[in-house]
Amino acid sequence: MDGELDLAHSLEVEDHLRTCASCAHAYRSLQGLRSALQTDTLYYRAPAGLEARLRAALPQPGRTQRARPILAWRSLALAAALAIVFLLGWGLARLRPASPMGETLAQAVVAAHVRSLLAAQPVDIVSSNHHQVKPWFNGKLDFAPPVTDLADSGFPLVGGRLDYLDGRRVAALVYKHGRHVINLFVWPDPNAPDRASRMTAEQGYHLISGTRAGMDYWIISDMDPGELQQFANRVESSL
Repeated sequence: MDGELDLAHSLEVEDHLRTCASCAHAYRSLQGLRSALQTDTLYYRAPAGLEARLRAALPQPGRTQRARPILAWRSLALAAALAIVFLLGWGLARLRPASPMGETLAQAVVAAHVRSLLAAQPVDIVSSNHHQVKPWFNGKLDFAPPVTDLADSGFPLVGGRLDYLDGRRVAALVYKHGRHVINLFVWPDPNAPDRASRMTAEQGYHLISGTRAGMDYWIISDMDPGELQQFANRVESSL
């Protein structure tokens, strides 16, 4: 990931990644995490002129001794003003309701979806038969993901894979609708009440999330939002 291997070891790792699905998946996850950490939303830019105001508040060479008390008061006033601004911002952040979609998790879902599109194969098990995909997760997850064949609704199953979201391993089920790829991420949340599905947009993709029967799910695709909602309705009825 950091480019620290010599050529021989780098080629050795590349050969291993071609034959080891587990390591290749871990490598893709790290790439997605690195991409997510490089987004502009994680950076804070200081207001214009802040540096100039701070420098102006510091003692300057050549000023008389009489000016020092004034500079000290200015420094204290500036520090107090910055503290007030910080406290006001912190208070407003606490009062502002959290996004129901979970902005950080939404970005992670987008990153996982993009990783799957860039991969040579978006699934670890290729099958349109849910009776083959569902048992593939046995021993790989601590829960049994619901796998439904939705081909009769125009959303054929492509397969499944393991992914990492919300601090845990999750099931990623891949469906298709025409040329559009749909990623459905599912993991258990037994103590959470049912939450109606909600749609949002992130980086050009439509996302739908909700909680049903103790299972959290996230759906993402670039397809028409109305058709994606139809897919979500079928998924909810299968949970």
